[in-house]
Amino acid sequence: MKRLLLLSGLVATTLLGKVVDFPTALEEALKGNEELKAKKMEIKKARAQLEEAKGYNWGKLTLGETYSRTNNPLYVFGMKLESREASFKDFGFADFLNNMQLAMNPATGGQVLQIKPDDLNYPHSRDNWKSNLIYELPIFTGFKLKYAVQMAELQVRAKKFKFQNDKEKLAIEVLKAYNGAVAAKYFIQALQKAKETTKTFVKTVREYYSQGMATQIDLLSAQKRDNEVEAMLIEAQNKYQLALAYLRYLTNDSSVTDVGEFYYEKVPNLTIDQLRGIALQNRSDLKFMGANVATMKSYTKMERSAYFPTIGFHGEYGYNDNKMTLSKRKRYYLVAVGLKWNLFDGGRSGKVEQAKAKALQTVHYYNAMKQGVAIDVEKKLLDYRTKSAIIKSKEVNRKLAHKILEKYTYMYKQGMIPFAILLLKEADARKADAELIKAQYDKAIAAAQLKQAIGKLLSINKGE
Repeated sequence: MKRLLLLSGLVATTLLGKVVDFPTALEEALKGNEELKAKKMEIKKARAQLEEAKGYNWGKLTLGETYSRTNNPLYVFGMKLESREASFKDFGFADFLNNMQLAMNPATGGQVLQIKPDDLNYPHSRDNWKSNLIYELPIFTGFKLKYAVQMAELQVRAKKFKFQNDKEKLAIEVLKAYNGAVAAKYFIQALQKAKETTKTFVKTVREYYSQGMATQIDLLSAQKRDNEVEAMLIEAQNKYQLALAYLRYLTNDSSVTDVGEFYYEKVPNLTIDQLRGIALQNRSDLKFMGANVATMKSYTKMERSAYFPTIGFHGEYGYNDNKMTLSKRKRYYLVAVGLKWNLFDGGRSGKVEQAKAKALQTVHYYNAMKQGVAIDVEKKLLDYRTKSAIIKSKEVNRKLAHKILEKYTYMYKQGMIPFAILLLKEADARKADAELIKAQYDKAIAAAQLKQAIGKLLSINKGE
């Protein structure tokens, strides 16, 4: 019954799941990885900031509608004057006319000037509607807007290079996950063969024990080794499932249930100097830093704009009345051009010097990064060569270990060696299997890291 359920599960997995190779897994990750999608939004944000910087050159057009009600004499008088309906009565002339006799008398004329007119000081509450259209334009900003646009354009480029670097990091992670799953699958296959070997040991020793040709210790040792290999097999199967789960996470593809063979990047057969030259031209992180250097130069120039005058335009057209109106008698306009020049500002020189220091600091970081890239390429090349050499020796060791195991198995059956020696040779063969698989994995990762070091890991979709 258990075998039937296991078989049904395997059939369902085969039907519902899929086997992926590395190029497919990488393509799915570059399209579907949620974290990568979030990082790509940095480019969109940078483009929006560029549009914002460019937009300032077009100025700002504002439509306003304001309603107010007040009995404040200053506002009431100003509202009436603005709507062109102020009268002598609003000035308080009624109180002046009521005291005309005092005004005509030279002895009392001065007293009239001391009268506080009620119409002016205590006006009735007024409703006021003000509609206007205002256009403000920076005509000259001391080149500040020019350099702000330059900085924004450079940051769009920088974000593209940064995103390319993020894709390369994801590609390495996908390669590790994919080849890790392949390695785990090979471990399972190797342990399954080892399980067949230890199972045969148990059967053989049991037969020998029943015939008095083997000791009970031999039988117990065979059973113990068989159980150890069983535990290793279960652990390898668990690691394989974990590797697949991580690969499904990176690719955002829940249908992945198996992987193909080890994937190796093709490494160019070039000298170290040639590889360094390629790296300096193609490394996305270096291009990102170069864009930041250019950005900081523009930032320094933008800070210097404080030494120049600024010129701005203000245009306004509107209506003002105690009710909403479009009457020609209630309309007004205002046109103004203003110039502002800070002849002295004790803080601006400090800001300029700070900008210069930041720009120079970025240049130093950039130069240090170029030196680091050269070292990184050499390190990755040496690592790849080492891993390539190791894998050849591991392949030879594996063949020798299995051949030795066959010889010692024959010798044990002939009674020439004790069983403990045979167990040691079985462990050596299993160890040789594991070392070869790990060497294959290490070489694959080293090749990809070398391609990443010279900026050639992803040769498509640059910067997007």
